[in-house]
Amino acid sequence: MNSMANNQVWDLVELPKGAKVIGCKWVFKTKRGSLGNIERYKARLVAKGFTQQEGIDYHDTFSPISKKDLFWIIMALVAHFDMELHQMDVKTAFLNGDLEEKVYMKQPEWFITNGNDHIVCKLKKSIYGLKQAFRQWYLKFHDVISSFGFIENVMDQCMYHKVSRSKMNFLVSYVDDILLASNDLGLLHEVR
Repeated sequence: MNSMANNQVWDLVELPKGAKVIGCKWVFKTKRGSLGNIERYKARLVAKGFTQQEGIDYHDTFSPISKKDLFWIIMALVAHFDMELHQMDVKTAFLNGDLEEKVYMKQPEWFITNGNDHIVCKLKKSIYGLKQAFRQWYLKFHDVISSFGFIENVMDQCMYHKVSRSKMNFLVSYVDDILLASNDLGLLHEVR
């Protein structure tokens, strides 16, 4: 809930007449280490996107998944040119995607304030479970990474490159995981 508040994911509003509201639920997971020890408990609020209707609460869907062959090509380049390779995971990635459609969601269970059970969440950001969540995250990521001079690959929209003289950077996204390869460690840290 702190992530939702920090990212200003929704505004609490009265449901407009004729508007449809979708539900949500909590998904709980236990994260375990390689030895099976419990490392942490995780809770994620997920929209019941299966109730969304195309043309009403979403228009387009798109899942930014890089091709498997691209991964092997990047690995070959890293090995051949002795490049640095880093993997990153974007925390709460979908909460960064801006919604274009008007989507109203029920308030999360256990977080409804007394007397406000008729109020709904007007989503401003995408959350897990929405049909358009992947697409909205990709569009935000594309805008940000392009603003730093990265160019999208024509054959694979999840691969970007940036070349400056003898310095090369390759960036591959797989939903909210990022693989970053560079022949310059300083530049790699700057990109991170």
